[in-house]
Amino acid sequence: MSKIIKGIFVLIFGILIIQCSGSKKALEISKEEKEVFNNTELDTVAIHNDSLQFDIIIMEVGFATWLQTMAQPKGYYTQKFMENRNRIYVMNWNQRVLDPYNYNPNLYELQINYYPNIDYGYDVNYKLYNYFLYFQRKYNQRLGPFVPRIK
Repeated sequence: MSKIIKGIFVLIFGILIIQCSGSKKALEISKEEKEVFNNTELDTVAIHNDSLQFDIIIMEVGFATWLQTMAQPKGYYTQKFMENRNRIYVMNWNQRVLDPYNYNPNLYELQINYYPNIDYGYDVNYKLYNYFLYFQRKYNQRLGPFVPRIK
């Protein structure tokens, strides 16, 4: 299959996911989670993968605290589950980065390079997946057809 056909397939799949996401249900945000969201101290979470030689630093107010206190613990999700969700979330994220007239460019600033054929490992997928959950919950966004639940 040529790259153009694959690209068209990915684009159509992304549009279908966005179209089929249905109505937004109000998320249940606990008092504790709201306190984390209202935190004003800059948190940083570093993601390292020595074998792939890359570093990612997420500088988002409250994310490190949320990851430690609200997110499900490591081992709760399988790597395959998180990889599948991350692919969808990254695809939708990148589409929004490229559409600043319809999506807030202050929320969607930079594209994410996440390649499905690369094994990033459990830790990278865990932190990226949880960042997407945090982001969707804090900013009331939907990056896919799934309700961003933490429990």
